[in-house]
Amino acid sequence: MPILNLQLSTAPDARQSAAIAATLSRLTAQLLHKAPELTSVAVSHIDAAHWLVGGPSLQQQGRTSFFLDVLISDETNTATEKARYIAAVHAAMAQALGPLHEVSYIHVHDARQAAWGYGGLTQQFRAVTKSLQAR
Repeated sequence: MPILNLQLSTAPDARQSAAIAATLSRLTAQLLHKAPELTSVAVSHIDAAHWLVGGPSLQQQGRTSFFLDVLISDETNTATEKARYIAAVHAAMAQALGPLHEVSYIHVHDARQAAWGYGGLTQQFRAVTKSLQAR
């Protein structure tokens, strides 16, 4: 049940947002083993003139960039799974956005299960309840 917060240095485009969200959801399911029906993707845009890397703006550099912050439950993925995910997402974003600046970030944030959740329940509560039901 991850939430993916994506910032793009492109102009808002509903079709582009939907296509990228679908790609990110697919990669999150395939590589991090997360349920697509519980995956949320929030897309926001920052004008390339206001996104600066190494001093000059992306607009001046003729590049695009992104920042993806992925929130998952701690201890549900290995370092290798996360590394593969980061590589695959970077490649997919380069294909979707065009001339991508190398300094485009992906942060897979492992959150303590007691500290986050959805529907009013923590992930820790869900895990304990699931474990008890399996007995």
